Amino acid sequence: MADTSYNFEARHMIEALRSGIPSRAVGACFSEARPKIMKEICGQLEQVSENQKSGGKIICGKYGEGKTHLLNTIFNLAGADNMVVSYVSLSKETPMDKLYLFYQKAMQNTYLPRRQQPGFMHEVENISANSPIANEMLLYAAKQLETDKLYYLFRSYLNTEDSDEKFILQADLEGDFMANAPLKKIYRRIFNQPAKYNVNFVKTRHCADYFKFMSHLFLQMGYHGWVILVDETELMGRLSKKARLNAYKNMANFLLPENCPEATFTYFALASSYPEDVIEGKHEFENLEATYPEQPDLQEPMRTVLNLLNDAEQLQPLTKNEINEVLLKIQDFHGQAYGWSPSLSARTLARSTQSGGYLLRTKIRAAIEFLDQLYQYGKAGKTTINGLGEETFEEEVPLIRDI
Repeated sequence: MADTSYNFEARHMIEALRSGIPSRAVGACFSEARPKIMKEICGQLEQVSENQKSGGKIICGKYGEGKTHLLNTIFNLAGADNMVVSYVSLSKETPMDKLYLFYQKAMQNTYLPRRQQPGFMHEVENISANSPIANEMLLYAAKQLETDKLYYLFRSYLNTEDSDEKFILQADLEGDFMANAPLKKIYRRIFNQPAKYNVNFVKTRHCADYFKFMSHLFLQMGYHGWVILVDETELMGRLSKKARLNAYKNMANFLLPENCPEATFTYFALASSYPEDVIEGKHEFENLEATYPEQPDLQEPMRTVLNLLNDAEQLQPLTKNEINEVLLKIQDFHGQAYGWSPSLSARTLARSTQSGGYLLRTKIRAAIEFLDQLYQYGKAGKTTINGLGEETFEEEVPLIRDI
């Protein structure tokens, strides 16, 4: 039945789907579903790319219903439109309430368009000290940020010839922040003059400067904008009361257009249970009032974010036709991956997923298991594959698990 002509890209796709772990490759090949939200997302990316507009969106959905897959689809769309993409999953080590740790993780997972591996400093290294882009970035760092630390840091980075200094300064740009004193020492050594900050830099208060600096730098490097993808946003619910409020304040820097970095759009993927379990269950609005009484300026961005979390549009389950299209595409990839030609009907494939529960990812895994058994044994359930790869039906036999 099978031949030896394998498509390893298709094999990788099937194994990624079998594992249930979303990937960029899967996001690129399975992007047709949910046309309404995809049209909205394409419009948002277009606004960033063509008009340099900024903003953010919360993608809300149940576990296993495709939030991470949707983020991977956005990843590919943004990269194809010459946009820089950063992908961050929140965790204990990367909490939303500590923006400096979030920035560090974002820099570690920043991809230039059409690059399979993260990293952008190799292009920054090509900027010469007296180039137009260097002059523009120094002017921006000196005049447009809350503190001018990045002016002294970037000027030092562009002009030092000491490899150890270069490494330390580069590490700072990537989120391993150096103390003010050694930076001032380096600056004095290079330029024989002191570095006099307008505001003393504190990473817990001024990290938003780095996001603004990087967004401006990506534009000057010729990219059309910056897309930041944030997964597992619901893990904010595990933080302490005050840490959660600080996380909402940080989210405002990426959701409210007036606060956002230049030409940057951020997508947060959130479990649909968050409003009930956390906002209502932990009394977040009351916490906000109690923690910042008579401080409306501090309350307002956090209150706005809480309302956005409450009102986030729910990802709708795929329709029957959309699921059938996904299953038929999986059948095609399975045939390419293992060198055979299955030609099952959508009805048969859909029936094979009934034991997979209601989650989309488990339905997909059930369909792959079904195809595995037809490929290896020629039969699964009531379905038998003849020598032409066509389906016939005979007495039901149990599916063999754990192939």
